[in-house]
Amino acid sequence: MSSGETCDVVVIGAGAAGMMCAAEAGRRGRRVVLVEHYHVLGEKIRISGGGRCNFTNVNAGPANYLSQNPDYCRSALSRYTPQDFLALVGRHRIRYHEKTLGQLFCDDSARQIVAMLKSECDRAGVAWRMPCAVESVAHEGGGFRIATAAGPLHAQSLVIATGGLTVPKIGATPFGYRVAEQFGLAIVLPRPALVPLSFHPETLGHYGDLAGVSLDAEVSCGAGRFRENLLFTHRGVSGPAILQISSYWNGRDPLNIDLLPGADAATWLVGARNSGALLSTLLAERLPARFAQQWCAAHTATLPLRQMPEPRLRELAAALHAWKVVPSGTLGYNKAEVTLGGVDTRDLSSKTMAATRNPGLFFIGEVVDVTGWLGGYNFQWAWASGHAAGAFA
Repeated sequence: MSSGETCDVVVIGAGAAGMMCAAEAGRRGRRVVLVEHYHVLGEKIRISGGGRCNFTNVNAGPANYLSQNPDYCRSALSRYTPQDFLALVGRHRIRYHEKTLGQLFCDDSARQIVAMLKSECDRAGVAWRMPCAVESVAHEGGGFRIATAAGPLHAQSLVIATGGLTVPKIGATPFGYRVAEQFGLAIVLPRPALVPLSFHPETLGHYGDLAGVSLDAEVSCGAGRFRENLLFTHRGVSGPAILQISSYWNGRDPLNIDLLPGADAATWLVGARNSGALLSTLLAERLPARFAQQWCAAHTATLPLRQMPEPRLRELAAALHAWKVVPSGTLGYNKAEVTLGGVDTRDLSSKTMAATRNPGLFFIGEVVDVTGWLGGYNFQWAWASGHAAGAFA
């Protein structure tokens, strides 16, 4: 498009939500320009799911999302479901498979999802400016003026789909939050989510050499509770259970880790008291041996079972079901999968994604204070919120 071109809709950010929105608006006959500052299209999509893109979850619903307003996502999710996205995937003949807990992945490559979205945009007549930096946005008449490195754009509607702060090395910036603040919208303080957690030096001294060891655990904190694998790292803990609970951790409270979920540890330990075995030897029947040894050492439980009184065994059993760990922090945005927080949904319409006090201004995807669980839920929010805004922008 020539410099100073007028169009109906400008979408800033050509990620999952941005491309979905642009394609939907274009199908309505709207003249759409999609602006992306990074030089690689859909890079966060490409690297997701180990390169196979966990593109949705068949179980996605409002209960799988965190927000200051938990009901906000309900409308968009009900109007564009995982089955709707699967129909689109099917039309593009992309083969996929289901892993655990309803997670759907491409059989081949995440690049297929990027190509599909690009094709949908092209088919809908979307014009591209990429790579192209946005210098400023402003109200102009009844619409918006978007100053870009390739010249100004003038549009009736402006959609911000610039994502959060995760993975800055592939282009993440706080641009979307700044636009929201410029137009008077509130921001729920962003922080890394679905992110590994680090240990304090004392805890690391006990468990820091267990990097690569994993175990099945139920981890809880606040309103979150997840039973999946926990993985020890050189700096602390990761794995699905930890990534999930990181979204619920407030930075202060301990994590509560059940190392023997579904078992009755007290009955088991007391019943084995006469065996003469070490507790670490007994625990190694159900937990990784190295972890069992170091957990027992940290809890001064190195005597043979027969030398421990029953109250002490019951105390240790309780500790196994409620191992309390206070992380020292997260590994930050470079290791996080999503950003928790964002544009406050109290300032947005749940039907259209538009700012209630700024007609024609929309916010979608990760930039909004809606954060999904691990397992395809955040992509489903991108599709649903992008589709919702595309129907009205």
